[in-house]
Amino acid sequence: MNKSLLILTFFFLAKFTHGQTITDGLMMPKNTFCTGFLAGQDQWKNYWEGGLKRDNQNIGTLTSQSITYMGVYGLTNRINVMAVLPYINNSANGGTLVSLGGIQDLTVAAKYNFLTKELGKDKFKLFATGSLSTPLTNYTPDLLPLSIGLQSTTLSGRFTANYNFNHSWYLNGSAAYTWRSNISLDRPSYYTDGQLFLTNKVQMHDVFDFIVDAGYHKNALQAEVYFTVQNTLGGGDIRRQDMPFASNRMNASKVGALVFYYLPWPANLAFRATGSYVVAGRNVGQSTSLMAGFMYTFYFKKDQARNLER
Repeated sequence: MNKSLLILTFFFLAKFTHGQTITDGLMMPKNTFCTGFLAGQDQWKNYWEGGLKRDNQNIGTLTSQSITYMGVYGLTNRINVMAVLPYINNSANGGTLVSLGGIQDLTVAAKYNFLTKELGKDKFKLFATGSLSTPLTNYTPDLLPLSIGLQSTTLSGRFTANYNFNHSWYLNGSAAYTWRSNISLDRPSYYTDGQLFLTNKVQMHDVFDFIVDAGYHKNALQAEVYFTVQNTLGGGDIRRQDMPFASNRMNASKVGALVFYYLPWPANLAFRATGSYVVAGRNVGQSTSLMAGFMYTFYFKKDQARNLER
């Protein structure tokens, strides 16, 4: 139900910083390392129970707070590797649900710019990205919406197309298919999607997502607006008056905006902020998400400073 939490490993990489995400048209140059921490908050009161939008006094308002480490390194000018690791704390101000927190899933990814075409002052680029996420702690996926994740190891393949106008304005589109491993519960049976399962093994359905964005990137500033959609390819709905279940179909559409700016001083330090809102969904919370933090870029060659490829 907590959209930003439960699909963290699919969307956290999507918009976390400037010039080195899995979905954008930018690359860190060779031997350049960008790293930092972001603080975030995701909050919702209303959610979709299947197709029914409602609230729940046993939950009240659910708040998910996070501190996330991120790092991106340029192996070459065409290959970047990335890592993301969040710490999550979830709490509800209604009912008797107890807060849960901890380290969630480590995500690592590699992004390859396999085609670049100069079109006068414009530029067209294509990218392929592979990413892997896996839980680092033994948190439970069976106490949603307070659980900090789904305990599933995932493998994702993504293609991205980027068109840059006159080295400033850009359009970007990216789509991915994510394979999810099955999970195990600490109980011998469960009921979901109208069936009783006499096992602790839960089939996790795969996920398709896409993102489109438009923005401006020149010199120290990047600003954009974006729209993302996730569809889970199977799974049942939350039963009336019941808790959500890990294998529920969790679909969502989200709009958002991002600003990234290299500060005049100190050199190579950048401020990054983003906000998003879930506009439609199924078995997810209608959440508002805010995230902000600082990223520092290490240039291991002096002549590389601020030379991010556009």
